[in-house]
Amino acid sequence: MFKVQLVGRSKETRITNGLFSITPELVVQDAFKTDLIIIPAVHGNMQKVVTENQEFVAWIVKQYKNGAEVVSLCIGAFLLASTGLLKGRSCTTHWLMAEEFKKMYPEVNLVPYKIITDEGGIYTSGGAYSSLNLILYPVEKFAGRNMVVRSSKIFEIDIDRHSQSPFIIFHGQKEHQDDAVKKVQEFMEHNFQNKITVEELAEMCFLGRRNFERRFKKATSNTVVEYIQRVKMEAAKMGLETSPGNVNEVMYSVGYSDTKAFRTTFKKITGILPLEYRNKYNKEALEMA
Repeated sequence: MFKVQLVGRSKETRITNGLFSITPELVVQDAFKTDLIIIPAVHGNMQKVVTENQEFVAWIVKQYKNGAEVVSLCIGAFLLASTGLLKGRSCTTHWLMAEEFKKMYPEVNLVPYKIITDEGGIYTSGGAYSSLNLILYPVEKFAGRNMVVRSSKIFEIDIDRHSQSPFIIFHGQKEHQDDAVKKVQEFMEHNFQNKITVEELAEMCFLGRRNFERRFKKATSNTVVEYIQRVKMEAAKMGLETSPGNVNEVMYSVGYSDTKAFRTTFKKITGILPLEYRNKYNKEALEMA
């Protein structure tokens, strides 16, 4: 059903410091039409990658206008976004590269928690092995459900994954120049187990609450409350992964006393419940299962 061909800028390309050479079947200058373009993951400096691949940009746009659908895998989304085809649309990419993507392409609606997006014949996938889920997507579209189920069994791919959220590691958004906000962020990260109020944080910056909240959101892309929650939930994830204690003990250790509020916030950020997360990542819990 599929005739797969490799398209390059030239007849031979050497990669990985010359360790490998790739010989594409076609080059972008050739006159041909395709139904589906798959942009692989790229690596290195993204600005440089996009600049070096400008020949592909015009070719992708031309093929899309002639009816081709376009798939980008992982951070291949940077190259896809450079075509302008994602403007005003939603896409995903590896969660590690989300902040850089937002800076380079603010006109694109990035949804980094998603495994797959589908927008008018343009498909994107999340990080790394999320590509496997996206590759199954056109298989199901063109070859049917039975074939995609068969393929997922043969290659042992979990076809029910819908979110990158359980894999995201929150390091805090400190790629800004607001020193007062950075000071507050560090305070939150060292005192997450205590009750922290917005008023207390605003006073640390010698700012009124409204001005502080506006400044914090501008610097971090999160509200103050969202940031506190993300710091607490990252600590909770670490506790659930490594602690021999139960979920309630971890909940208390990050400053929560309301079980429902903890479960709700944890699921909102990670996509799964605390007990599911512990059973998935805690070695002791896995050995007892």
